[in-house]
Amino acid sequence: MPTLDDLSRFADAPLQNWLGTLFVSAVALVFALAIHWLGGRVLQRVARPYPRVNLFLRHVRKPALAVLVILALQFVWWQAPDTLRHIGGLRELCAFALIAAITWLSVRCAAAIGEAIIAAHPLDIADNLQARRIHTQARVLARTVMVLIIIVGVGSALMTFPNVRQIGASLLASAGVAGLVAGIAARPVLGNLIAGLQLALSQPIRLDDVVVIQGEWGRIEEITGTYVSVRIWDQRRLIVPLQWFIENPFTNWTRSSSQIIGTVFLWLDYRMPLAPLREALAGIVDGAPEWDRRVQVLQVTDANERAMQIRVLVSSRDSGLNWDLRCRVREGLLDFVNEHYPQYLPRTRAEVSADLESSAGEVPSFVRREARHSAGSTAAHTEADPVTGTRVPDDHEEREAQRPPPDATADAEAANTREPATAGRRDSG
Repeated sequence: MPTLDDLSRFADAPLQNWLGTLFVSAVALVFALAIHWLGGRVLQRVARPYPRVNLFLRHVRKPALAVLVILALQFVWWQAPDTLRHIGGLRELCAFALIAAITWLSVRCAAAIGEAIIAAHPLDIADNLQARRIHTQARVLARTVMVLIIIVGVGSALMTFPNVRQIGASLLASAGVAGLVAGIAARPVLGNLIAGLQLALSQPIRLDDVVVIQGEWGRIEEITGTYVSVRIWDQRRLIVPLQWFIENPFTNWTRSSSQIIGTVFLWLDYRMPLAPLREALAGIVDGAPEWDRRVQVLQVTDANERAMQIRVLVSSRDSGLNWDLRCRVREGLLDFVNEHYPQYLPRTRAEVSADLESSAGEVPSFVRREARHSAGSTAAHTEADPVTGTRVPDDHEEREAQRPPPDATADAEAANTREPATAGRRDSG
């Protein structure tokens, strides 16, 4: 009767050369594939009524196959004798591949758990605040765990090589300086990693939150391990680093609730009656499906020299509906004013008065002066008119020209004194 030692020698006999080793490796590979196929079928049948378990199985199917195949080959190659050529290097390579496959499987498991939690809390409900909170925590924490698993896996895989192990030992001996240098070099990565943990725990933002960042209105579309993608209203994407949300202020419209109050501003004339305008607002919001029946207010909030400012407040379940409601209210009120009170639209008032201190029928002095000037004299206010090339006299020169010369005045007075004497001599003759 064969003993265990006989069976062991019989099993080790094909591994004494490479041809037998390759044959046994192929048999082990087929055996691993068969186990993966059979186990996958059984688990899929069992998990069919449970969608989240089925989701987990879909995530881990391929990495589980890689782990089974590498384990089967590793088992065979570790049983081969050390005298077999190149078997040592093949074992090290297989160990490296096994660590990489286990790291892949662990990462996929973390991702599958996160996706299963997200699938259990859908966002397509009326009040999805709690679901958005869970989605944010699940995504950020799952990505953080995946990053840590990858770091540990890469370190473990590199430590399988003797040369790299010696480098690691020397780094551990100088851990203080090396840690300081590594911390400075990896500051952006570590900063984003810590910021991601802060966002996941404190949650200043969540998935599908409505935020305003540096004047840009949008929704949180994705939170990764390094940045946040914000979907702007015109379908652009604003990419913001995670650390920015920790260090800078921003506006979150849906921090505690998705309900929001919107404003509509109108400028109308002072004479516009407010009672009909409030009735028109009530009729508009009553027929609007976007209104949640919480707030509808019309008030005069400002006034200037031209018109008064009308502010309308209306509420909705979320910001998207509120935008549509604000547009509906603005259009409806403008149509109402244009149809019933078009004379009360904003207008400009001005009062013009001119006081001409002149008697009735008398032409003002500036009109007489302008009449004396030629048309060309008004072309330019300079001494030499560029149009006519002649000098334009000013008012002082005109008065001097109208004054009689001194000699002519003396001659006129002498003539007046001599004229009566001459007349007397004529009478006497």
